[in-house]
Amino acid sequence: MAALSSGCLVTVCAVLVAVSAQYTENRAEHFFRSGHTNNWAVLVCTSRFWFNYRHVANTLSVYRSVKRLGIPDSHIILMLADDMACNSRNPKPATVFSHKNMELNVYGDNVEVDYRGYEVTVENFLRVLTGRLPPSTPRLKRLLSDDRSNILIYMTGHGGNGFLKFQDSEEITNVELADAFEQMWQKRRYNELLFIIDTCQGASMYERFYSPNIIALASSQVGEDSLSHQPDMGIGVHLMDRYTFYVLEFLEEIHPASQNNMNDLFQVCPKSLCVSTPGHRTDLFQRDPQTVLITDFFGSVRKVELTEKTAVLKPHLEAAKKSVSTEESVKTELVTYANQLPVSEIIHQKPKPKEWHPPGGFILGLWALILLVFFKTYGMKHMKHIF
Repeated sequence: MAALSSGCLVTVCAVLVAVSAQYTENRAEHFFRSGHTNNWAVLVCTSRFWFNYRHVANTLSVYRSVKRLGIPDSHIILMLADDMACNSRNPKPATVFSHKNMELNVYGDNVEVDYRGYEVTVENFLRVLTGRLPPSTPRLKRLLSDDRSNILIYMTGHGGNGFLKFQDSEEITNVELADAFEQMWQKRRYNELLFIIDTCQGASMYERFYSPNIIALASSQVGEDSLSHQPDMGIGVHLMDRYTFYVLEFLEEIHPASQNNMNDLFQVCPKSLCVSTPGHRTDLFQRDPQTVLITDFFGSVRKVELTEKTAVLKPHLEAAKKSVSTEESVKTELVTYANQLPVSEIIHQKPKPKEWHPPGGFILGLWALILLVFFKTYGMKHMKHIF
């Protein structure tokens, strides 16, 4: 009986060891399941003019999020069709705000715009995607991706059924966009691709996609408008679009080690919040969206070396003293975003009291009163003193 009991104990231990090894293997496979070795982001605002302020704020907000999660400027292609920070109508020069009360400045001190103003064209956008750029094009304006690259492509602007306008002068169609993605796949320029578009009838832009390994999201279905959000009386325009606002609110809770997946992203803006009906397409993607981490596209891959040995780091005493003295002698200012509260606190804080502004007809009525008093006093013959 004792021999039988010890045999059962050995069997149980062997089973536990096997289960533990399988669990460890599954965890490792879970960690490396994406298969990509680098991340890129192409962020495009296609709208000009001051009343499209929100489209620039949309793009800069996504830019801020992907940089926070680890994608460097060298792997981000930022295309802004207009420079709202330096617009003469901007009451706060060198800033672009994405939240009411001017609390969150997304322009910051270290924004690197790769394509600006009239450089943002359909031709340049397609050339960036397909790599068909002139030899003289600087490295920072090139999408130097490969077959191990996960690429995030975000677009915002004014669109319709099957097209997106660029600068109110030209447009890109869903067929042209689908063919560009196919060229990228044929030329091994991506491993997996996440396409997000915030525009009216946005779902029409991914209807013609036929290349593999693409996830597509849109802010509205065919026949629906994408609505703006966050009106600001001080600036005089809406600061963001609804869909991008709630996506970014979700991304603020993400950190590089987060386990949130694509299914969570699909549900961030229900119709009750967006008013429009967001859509997504996953039939071209080879993996289950539930196994795709948000950071597979919005974060950055970090090279790691797995080891079972313990590494003890001992800084050299003289080198440490030298670095401390250098830091004390040379005072440098950190290049960061403007001083501001964390986004989670900004979103839930109480709004500031609104500044008083005269009603729209107040000034007109005041002028009418002045003219009436003038006519009563001097009559029509003195009108020449006014004009």
